[in-house]
Amino acid sequence: MYPTRLPLSEKLIIALRLAPKGQHVIRDTELPGFFLLIGKRRKTFMAQGDLRANGRRKSVRIKIGEVGQIKTREARAKAKAILGSIGKGVDPRPTAESSGEAKQNGPKLANSTGPTLRAAWGRYRDSHLQRKGRSDGTIENYRDHVERLMADWLDQPLSVLGNDPSLVASRHEKITAENGPYIANGCMRSLRAIYNHARKTARFLPAENPVIAVDWNAEKRRNTALGLTDLLPWVEELRALDNPIRREFHLFLLLSGGRPDALKRARIEHVNFRTRILHLPKPKGGEERAFDIPLSRAMVRGLVRVIRLGRVLNPTHARKWLFPAESESGHLAEHKEDRTSLSKWGNDLRQTYRTIAQATGIADLDIHLLMNHSVPGVNAGYITRSKLLSDHLRQQQEMISRKMVEALRGRSIEGKKQPAAWPLIPARTVLADILRKLDMAADVCAESVNALAA
Repeated sequence: MYPTRLPLSEKLIIALRLAPKGQHVIRDTELPGFFLLIGKRRKTFMAQGDLRANGRRKSVRIKIGEVGQIKTREARAKAKAILGSIGKGVDPRPTAESSGEAKQNGPKLANSTGPTLRAAWGRYRDSHLQRKGRSDGTIENYRDHVERLMADWLDQPLSVLGNDPSLVASRHEKITAENGPYIANGCMRSLRAIYNHARKTARFLPAENPVIAVDWNAEKRRNTALGLTDLLPWVEELRALDNPIRREFHLFLLLSGGRPDALKRARIEHVNFRTRILHLPKPKGGEERAFDIPLSRAMVRGLVRVIRLGRVLNPTHARKWLFPAESESGHLAEHKEDRTSLSKWGNDLRQTYRTIAQATGIADLDIHLLMNHSVPGVNAGYITRSKLLSDHLRQQQEMISRKMVEALRGRSIEGKKQPAAWPLIPARTVLADILRKLDMAADVCAESVNALAA
């Protein structure tokens, strides 16, 4: 617990820890209205006082500076000046409409409303997301939040939101009710990032991000993984899907623990069967997080199957994409399935991979490397992943796949082995079965045409 009041000094402030969650206010015992705001990433000097103008009273809160950029003594002196102005009925904020100075400089105030949400979003997208190589999926999430969920605010100056955070809180509640708690939180995180970025060049925007007014929805990690005993019933559901390329995609997600959006964009040129590597140049986090997936034997068989299937079912797009489809992009665009047909897909399979890897006895650090998670700790940061890829990590991948394949084989019936079925049979057998079904369908069509002609 943080104390609510302390005699703020340089030594004491440095000793205070950052907040594990939320924000905490510690008020100075020497100067009323001067306080320290402690968050998860920074400590900030603030000043707050009651401004009385035209018979009304409103609370004015102003950021003075961040700890480390300004000394405590200097921050306290600035706070005295700010609080003195507020006490005289003068709003020290540049965008204030109620101060005498603001009234005398009306034209400047009109220009100081700052960028609109549309302009701030465009600059954040171009100069931050794209410049830092963020993935297309990440940029699309931001675009959806801004251009769909906040479409009516696109031409609104950010200063309006900054001066009235209740608008942001109301929008969060509205999105929660209409779209769900998780997307509401995500939308507010996007707005917070765009506002902070805009304020770097528009310093007259209110210092306090309006998203601070949001009461965040509780988020719980979805525990939807399959266990080893659940794999056989799940693969029976998978076998029933009509599209064989989609079947292979879901199976590869299970075997690799990969993220769906990155794998959907995988190209033929990214697969190296000689080194048994699948390269993902732009996964979640952008190009800086590019990594290689070591391929087990089961994963290689799956990729051979889907490449051969693509050449037959979608020859045009199969020249480029690993999982081709009749979509605008040419690759699999939507991986979601009806839960009544396939109970687990997407991130469910990533959780399954992590769960089975743990049951197999794979070390936590190896699982982090295989799943492209951030490696914890300074010592682990010295590891060069590429030097472990061709031998150690591939062995771990092989162990995980073997554990899954054994579960997919199922139990023998009355001591007799069950006949091998997809995904345990080789690619040529699957392809022959697909071609046989296509020929049968063609024969049925021909018979129907002949019957109509007769």
